[in-house]
Amino acid sequence: MIELNRLDGKVYWVNPHMIESMESNPDLTLTMLSGKKIVVRNSPEDVIEKIIAYRKKIGINSQEVL
Repeated sequence: MIELNRLDGKVYWVNPHMIESMESNPDLTLTMLSGKKIVVRNSPEDVIEKIIAYRKKIGINSQEVL
């Protein structure tokens, strides 16, 4: 799980494997595989860094196609 911040400042934990897409307009909207949309304060770059760190932490092969 990665820690993200909702617009109201509350911490929100997301399973990064369930993120289908991200759209910045101007707030970052995550679309989950379930179709649910989550708006967060984090920048796209921050979310990508957190996903990469999470994947390294759990030992996912770095040669896997994302």
